[in-house]
Amino acid sequence: MSEALRFVGIIPARYASTRFPGKPLADIGGKPMIQRVYEQVVGVLDDAVVATDDDRIFKAVEAFGGKVVMTSSDHRSGTDRCFEAYTKLEKAYDVVINIQGDEPFIKPTQIQLIKDCFQTPDTQIATLVKPFLPTDTYEALANVNSPKVVLNAKQQAMYFSRSIIPFLRGADGHDYTKNHTYYKHIGLYAYRPDVLKAITALPQSPLELAESLEQLRWLENGYTIQVGITHEETVGIDTPEDLARIAASAI
Repeated sequence: MSEALRFVGIIPARYASTRFPGKPLADIGGKPMIQRVYEQVVGVLDDAVVATDDDRIFKAVEAFGGKVVMTSSDHRSGTDRCFEAYTKLEKAYDVVINIQGDEPFIKPTQIQLIKDCFQTPDTQIATLVKPFLPTDTYEALANVNSPKVVLNAKQQAMYFSRSIIPFLRGADGHDYTKNHTYYKHIGLYAYRPDVLKAITALPQSPLELAESLEQLRWLENGYTIQVGITHEETVGIDTPEDLARIAASAI
Protein backbone atom coordinates (compact mmCIF):
# COMPACT_ATOMS: atom_id res chain seq x y z
CA MET A 1 0.00 0.00 0.00
CA SER A 2 1.09 3.59 -0.62
CA GLU A 3 1.44 4.37 3.13
CA ALA A 4 4.55 2.17 3.24
CA LEU A 5 6.14 3.66 0.14
CA ARG A 6 8.69 6.45 0.30
CA PHE A 7 8.16 9.24 -2.23
CA VAL A 8 10.67 11.86 -3.30
CA GLY A 9 9.77 14.82 -5.49
CA ILE A 10 12.45 16.09 -7.86
CA ILE A 11 11.95 19.50 -9.46
CA PRO A 12 14.12 20.05 -12.56
CA ALA A 13 15.00 23.75 -12.93
CA ARG A 14 17.11 25.13 -15.78
CA TYR A 15 18.17 28.76 -16.03
CA ALA A 16 18.39 28.77 -19.82
CA SER A 17 15.05 29.16 -21.61
CA THR A 18 14.42 30.55 -25.06
CA ARG A 19 11.13 32.19 -24.13
CA PHE A 20 11.85 33.03 -20.48
CA PRO A 21 15.53 33.04 -19.37
CA GLY A 22 15.91 32.73 -15.61
CA LYS A 23 12.31 31.58 -15.20
CA PRO A 24 12.85 29.61 -11.94
CA LEU A 25 14.04 32.83 -10.28
CA ALA A 26 11.14 35.00 -11.48
CA ASP A 27 9.50 36.81 -8.58
CA ILE A 28 5.98 35.77 -7.60
CA GLY A 29 4.62 37.64 -4.60
CA GLY A 30 8.05 38.18 -3.10
CA LYS A 31 9.34 34.64 -3.64
CA PRO A 32 11.16 33.06 -6.60
CA MET A 33 9.03 30.73 -8.71
CA ILE A 34 11.07 27.69 -7.72
CA GLN A 35 10.35 28.36 -4.05
CA ARG A 36 6.62 28.52 -4.79
CA VAL A 37 6.77 25.10 -6.48
CA TYR A 38 8.85 23.62 -3.66
CA GLU A 39 6.52 24.87 -0.94
CA GLN A 40 3.45 23.54 -2.72
CA VAL A 41 4.72 19.95 -2.79
CA VAL A 42 7.12 19.42 0.12
CA GLY A 43 4.36 18.84 2.66
CA VAL A 44 2.90 15.78 0.89
CA LEU A 45 6.19 14.01 0.16
CA ASP A 46 8.85 12.30 2.23
CA ASP A 47 11.42 14.56 0.60
CA ALA A 48 11.68 17.14 -2.18
CA VAL A 49 14.77 18.38 -4.00
CA VAL A 50 15.47 20.84 -6.82
CA ALA A 51 17.70 19.58 -9.64
CA THR A 52 19.46 22.43 -11.44
CA ASP A 53 22.42 23.13 -13.71
CA ASP A 54 22.87 26.73 -12.63
CA ASP A 55 24.68 28.18 -9.63
CA ARG A 56 22.21 31.06 -9.29
CA ILE A 57 19.28 28.68 -8.88
CA PHE A 58 21.35 26.48 -6.55
CA LYS A 59 22.07 29.43 -4.25
CA ALA A 60 18.45 30.66 -4.36
CA VAL A 61 17.16 27.27 -3.20
CA GLU A 62 19.75 27.10 -0.42
CA ALA A 63 18.72 30.62 0.63
CA PHE A 64 15.10 29.62 1.29
CA GLY A 65 16.17 26.41 3.04
CA GLY A 66 15.31 23.96 0.29
CA LYS A 67 17.25 20.89 -0.80
CA VAL A 68 19.08 21.15 -4.12
CA VAL A 69 21.55 19.14 -6.21
CA MET A 70 23.68 20.26 -9.15
CA THR A 71 23.24 18.32 -12.38
CA SER A 72 24.69 18.36 -15.90
CA SER A 73 23.72 21.04 -18.40
CA ASP A 74 23.68 18.46 -21.22
CA HIS A 75 20.40 16.67 -20.47
CA ARG A 76 17.83 16.26 -23.26
CA SER A 77 14.86 16.42 -20.91
CA GLY A 78 13.68 16.93 -17.37
CA THR A 79 13.38 13.16 -17.06
CA ASP A 80 17.11 12.73 -17.66
CA ARG A 81 17.91 15.49 -15.15
CA CYS A 82 15.53 13.86 -12.69
CA PHE A 83 17.37 10.54 -12.90
CA GLU A 84 20.81 12.10 -12.42
CA ALA A 85 19.50 13.96 -9.36
CA TYR A 86 18.06 10.73 -7.97
CA THR A 87 21.45 9.01 -8.23
CA LYS A 88 22.94 11.78 -6.08
CA LEU A 89 20.48 11.43 -3.21
CA GLU A 90 21.67 9.87 0.01
CA LYS A 91 18.50 7.83 0.58
CA ALA A 92 16.61 5.23 -1.43
CA TYR A 93 12.98 5.84 -2.36
CA ASP A 94 10.22 3.66 -3.77
CA VAL A 95 8.86 6.29 -6.17
CA VAL A 96 10.35 9.37 -7.83
CA ILE A 97 7.95 12.18 -8.79
CA ASN A 98 9.10 14.56 -11.53
CA ILE A 99 7.48 17.94 -10.80
CA GLN A 100 7.52 20.75 -13.36
CA GLY A 101 9.51 23.73 -12.09
CA ASP A 102 7.26 26.23 -13.87
CA GLU A 103 3.96 25.31 -12.17
CA PRO A 104 4.02 27.31 -8.93
CA PHE A 105 0.31 26.75 -8.39
CA ILE A 106 0.36 22.95 -8.51
CA LYS A 107 -2.03 21.52 -5.92
CA PRO A 108 -0.88 19.22 -3.11
CA THR A 109 -4.00 17.16 -3.89
CA GLN A 110 -2.59 16.48 -7.37
CA ILE A 111 0.64 15.18 -5.84
CA GLN A 112 -1.45 12.91 -3.60
CA LEU A 113 -3.43 11.72 -6.62
CA ILE A 114 -0.31 10.60 -8.46
CA LYS A 115 0.97 8.93 -5.28
CA ASP A 116 -2.29 6.97 -5.09
CA CYS A 117 -1.55 5.43 -8.50
CA PHE A 118 1.15 3.36 -6.77
CA GLN A 119 -1.31 1.60 -4.49
CA THR A 120 -1.30 -0.89 -7.37
CA PRO A 121 2.02 -2.76 -6.97
CA ASP A 122 2.59 -3.24 -10.70
CA THR A 123 2.39 0.49 -11.55
CA GLN A 124 5.57 1.40 -13.43
CA ILE A 125 4.93 5.02 -14.37
CA ALA A 126 2.08 7.37 -13.47
CA THR A 127 0.84 10.71 -14.73
CA LEU A 128 -2.27 12.91 -14.53
CA VAL A 129 -4.94 14.06 -16.95
CA LYS A 130 -7.77 16.55 -16.70
CA PRO A 131 -11.04 16.12 -18.62
CA PHE A 132 -11.90 18.85 -21.08
CA LEU A 133 -15.22 20.43 -20.17
CA PRO A 134 -18.23 20.22 -22.50
CA THR A 135 -18.03 24.02 -22.68
CA ASP A 136 -14.39 24.05 -23.80
CA THR A 137 -13.89 25.43 -27.29
CA TYR A 138 -12.69 23.53 -30.33
CA GLU A 139 -9.64 25.81 -30.34
CA ALA A 140 -8.71 24.70 -26.81
CA LEU A 141 -9.10 21.06 -27.79
CA ALA A 142 -7.07 21.51 -30.97
CA ASN A 143 -4.19 23.37 -29.24
CA VAL A 144 -1.03 21.46 -30.19
CA ASN A 145 0.66 22.62 -26.97
CA SER A 146 -1.98 20.78 -24.95
CA PRO A 147 -1.42 17.05 -25.59
CA LYS A 148 -4.44 14.76 -25.48
CA VAL A 149 -4.53 11.26 -23.98
CA VAL A 150 -6.74 8.22 -24.59
CA LEU A 151 -7.18 5.71 -21.77
CA ASN A 152 -7.98 2.01 -21.60
CA ALA A 153 -10.38 0.28 -19.21
CA LYS A 154 -7.64 0.02 -16.57
CA GLN A 155 -7.16 3.82 -16.66
CA GLN A 156 -3.80 3.45 -18.36
CA ALA A 157 -2.59 5.65 -21.20
CA MET A 158 -2.98 4.11 -24.65
CA TYR A 159 -1.59 7.04 -26.62
CA PHE A 160 -0.67 10.73 -26.34
CA SER A 161 -1.03 13.14 -29.24
CA ARG A 162 -0.89 16.80 -30.06
CA SER A 163 -3.79 16.09 -32.42
CA ILE A 164 -7.38 15.59 -31.28
CA ILE A 165 -7.82 11.92 -30.32
CA PRO A 166 -10.11 10.18 -30.82
CA PHE A 167 -11.55 11.46 -34.09
CA LEU A 168 -15.36 11.55 -33.87
CA ARG A 169 -16.73 10.33 -37.17
CA GLY A 170 -19.76 12.24 -38.35
CA ALA A 171 -19.53 14.94 -35.65
CA ASP A 172 -18.85 18.62 -36.10
CA GLY A 173 -15.54 19.56 -34.49
CA HIS A 174 -17.17 22.26 -32.40
CA ASP A 175 -19.39 19.60 -30.79
CA TYR A 176 -16.57 17.20 -29.94
CA THR A 177 -16.38 18.01 -26.22
CA LYS A 178 -20.16 17.72 -25.92
CA ASN A 179 -20.18 14.20 -27.36
CA HIS A 180 -17.08 12.60 -25.84
CA THR A 181 -14.85 12.99 -22.77
CA TYR A 182 -11.46 14.17 -23.94
CA TYR A 183 -8.46 14.20 -21.61
CA LYS A 184 -5.75 16.85 -21.44
CA HIS A 185 -2.34 15.67 -20.25
CA ILE A 186 -0.94 17.25 -17.10
CA GLY A 187 2.86 17.12 -17.26
CA LEU A 188 3.50 15.47 -13.90
CA TYR A 189 5.22 12.08 -13.86
CA ALA A 190 6.11 9.48 -11.24
CA TYR A 191 8.30 6.41 -11.73
CA ARG A 192 9.70 3.42 -9.91
CA PRO A 193 13.47 4.13 -9.72
CA ASP A 194 14.42 1.07 -11.79
CA VAL A 195 11.96 2.12 -14.49
CA LEU A 196 13.30 5.69 -14.46
CA LYS A 197 16.81 4.32 -14.97
CA ALA A 198 15.65 2.10 -17.84
CA ILE A 199 13.64 4.72 -19.76
CA THR A 200 16.42 7.30 -19.64
CA ALA A 201 18.71 4.76 -21.34
CA LEU A 202 16.30 4.23 -24.26
CA PRO A 203 17.02 5.88 -27.63
CA GLN A 204 14.44 8.25 -29.01
CA SER A 205 11.63 6.36 -30.75
CA PRO A 206 9.81 7.00 -34.04
CA LEU A 207 6.55 8.02 -32.32
CA GLU A 208 8.39 10.32 -29.93
CA LEU A 209 10.15 12.01 -32.84
CA ALA A 210 6.89 12.31 -34.77
CA GLU A 211 4.92 14.01 -31.97
CA SER A 212 7.80 15.47 -29.90
CA LEU A 213 6.42 13.77 -26.79
CA GLU A 214 8.94 11.71 -24.81
CA GLN A 215 6.27 9.61 -23.06
CA LEU A 216 5.56 7.93 -26.39
CA ARG A 217 9.06 6.41 -26.20
CA TRP A 218 8.02 4.65 -23.01
CA LEU A 219 4.78 3.31 -24.48
CA GLU A 220 6.52 2.26 -27.67
CA ASN A 221 8.96 0.22 -25.59
CA GLY A 222 6.20 -1.59 -23.72
CA TYR A 223 5.99 0.35 -20.45
CA THR A 224 2.59 1.07 -18.92
CA ILE A 225 1.53 4.50 -17.69
CA GLN A 226 -1.14 4.57 -14.98
CA VAL A 227 -3.30 7.68 -15.06
CA GLY A 228 -4.90 9.68 -12.28
CA ILE A 229 -7.78 11.98 -13.23
CA THR A 230 -7.75 15.45 -11.70
CA HIS A 231 -10.47 18.06 -12.03
CA GLU A 232 -8.23 20.89 -10.85
CA GLU A 233 -6.64 23.19 -13.39
CA THR A 234 -2.88 23.62 -13.50
CA VAL A 235 -1.22 26.80 -14.64
CA GLY A 236 2.16 26.53 -16.33
CA ILE A 237 4.24 29.64 -16.94
CA ASP A 238 6.09 29.65 -20.26
CA THR A 239 6.66 33.37 -20.87
CA PRO A 240 6.98 36.63 -18.89
CA GLU A 241 3.54 37.53 -20.25
CA ASP A 242 2.07 34.37 -18.67
CA LEU A 243 3.53 35.39 -15.34
CA ALA A 244 2.27 38.96 -15.56
CA ARG A 245 -1.23 37.73 -16.46
CA ILE A 246 -1.73 35.30 -13.61
CA ALA A 247 0.60 36.10 -10.75
CA ALA A 248 -1.28 39.04 -9.29
CA SER A 249 -4.58 37.17 -8.98
CA ALA A 250 -3.12 33.82 -7.92
CA ILE A 251 -1.09 34.87 -4.88
